[in-house]
Order: sequence, then C-alpha cells, then structure tokens
Amino acid sequence: MKYLVDTHTHTVASTHAYSTLQEYIAMAKQKGIKLFATTDHGPDMADAPHFWHFVNLRVIPRVVDGVGILRGIEANIKNDSGEIDFFGDYLAELDIVLAGFHEPVFAPTNEATHTKALINSIKSGNVDIITHPGNPSYPIDIEAVAKAAAEYNVALEINNSSFLTSRKGSEHNCLAIAKAVKNAGGLLVMGSDSHIAYSLGDFELAMTIVEQAEFPQERLLNRSPEALLAFLSARGHGALDAYSVLVEE
Repeated sequence: MKYLVDTHTHTVASTHAYSTLQEYIAMAKQKGIKLFATTDHGPDMADAPHFWHFVNLRVIPRVVDGVGILRGIEANIKNDSGEIDFFGDYLAELDIVLAGFHEPVFAPTNEATHTKALINSIKSGNVDIITHPGNPSYPIDIEAVAKAAAEYNVALEINNSSFLTSRKGSEHNCLAIAKAVKNAGGLLVMGSDSHIAYSLGDFELAMTIVEQAEFPQERLLNRSPEALLAFLSARGHGALDAYSVLVEE
C-alpha cells in the first residue's frame, strides 16, 4: 500500500533542515503525496524558528496545486508536567500539534520521569501526536503510555528517521509500541521526520514495524487524507473544510 499522507516534516526554518516549503510542495506533487504537515521544531530548540513563525503559518495556503499543507509544529515536551513550548490561544491557530522529547530541551533522566511527562502531555489536550516515543535514550513504560494515548485519542508515531539517521536502536521499542497500541485500541501514525524534501513520504522502515506488529490499517492515520482529517476534527481542530478537495468520493 502506498501512503499519501506525511505528518512530520521540517523546513529551513529549523536550520538543521535543508528544504523550503515550496520544495516540499514540489516533491509532494512528484511523489503523489496528497497531504503533509509542516512541523518545524518548537521555539525552545536552539535553532528553531521564533514563536511568531508558528503564529504566522496562517499565511500559507491550505492547498497548493492539489497538495494539502497542514499548519503544524513539533513542539518540545519541557518537563514531567507535560508542558510544551507552544501554548494558549495560539494552539488554536494550528491544524496539527506534534510533541516529543529532544535532548537540548528535556535531558534524559529515567523511565518514571519520561513516562510521567508523556502521559501528562497526552492528558493535556494540547498534543495530537507523540513523536518518536521509541527513542532508546528515553525509556518509558510502553503499556502505560499506549493505554493513555488510546484513552485520550492521541496517536503515537513510528518515526522512519529513527531507523536511518537518528535515535539508532529504536526498532525493538517501536515494535513493542506498535503492539501495545494495537492491544490498547489506539492509533498509530508513521512520520518521515523529513529534514530534506527528498525523504518526504518515506516510510519503508516504519512500514516494516507496522507490518510485523500486524497493526490494523483502519487505525493507521496515514492510510488516507480522510483518516487524518477525521482524527484532527475529532481532536477539536477546525478550519479543515478547505482540504475537502483532497478527499476522494
């Protein structure tokens, strides 16, 4: 199956990434990607864009040349209270909110602390997707996190980049996460975590994990634009009608 939705990408606004939004749109057209989210790092990261970058995402058209662009962020989880570095009414400006652990903002400590932080972030109502929860630098109680995510309708990510260029050694944890989410009745999403447009929509290694877990397609958010948009609507995001042109009859 070809997956035409990517929820996790970074542009040159995060200066350790190397493509512009326009380059992503062109690559999406070339690859047949129907919908992707632009999700640069939250402002607490050293090389992240300023807070205003995310406030001003409203100037980006929602659909360009038949490609849907979700206005988003990969926020940083800041502490064990689950706080993130984007807040208040500004969250309503975004179509999708990802959040995860990043060493410069939240240094690894221990399993209990990491688990508490993720569960509190999930319960906060501010986060739609937890990014790269299989990172071996941040051990967690996988069953507890999967149960909380299912209860609060938050998706856990299988991050393709974790098997390629970062967070090496994630495979075992990610497989365990996929199985735990399956058993808990929750949702998974595959993210390319692309830092250059060429890797947009690349899920080959993440798909291997999903297949090994025998995860049900109907609970995988990448399966169609309709699936992701319905999830975001259920999470309380509005202004999604503009993407109806992407939905197949």
